[in-house]
Amino acid sequence: MRVDAVYENGVLRPLQPLNLREHERVVVSVVQEGAKLADVALDLEFIEKVKAELGDQPAPGLDEVRTRLAKIPGSMAAEIVAERGER
Repeated sequence: MRVDAVYENGVLRPLQPLNLREHERVVVSVVQEGAKLADVALDLEFIEKVKAELGDQPAPGLDEVRTRLAKIPGSMAAEIVAERGER
């Protein structure tokens, strides 16, 4: 569901009623107004795809991510620069 809200005094306040039970837990993605909606939609689509692939598997911790990234040869910065070319 897409809900417009206002941030006031440290709290997000929805601008319309929500069909939720009292104390029901939800996941919220915050996108500032004016952000490119196409980019946001792609991000959300990718996140949902990854969630579906992982199922109930927990996400790896920071140490596990660092270990996996350390195994990649070369420099990620060099790869990005090479991919971008002379831009």
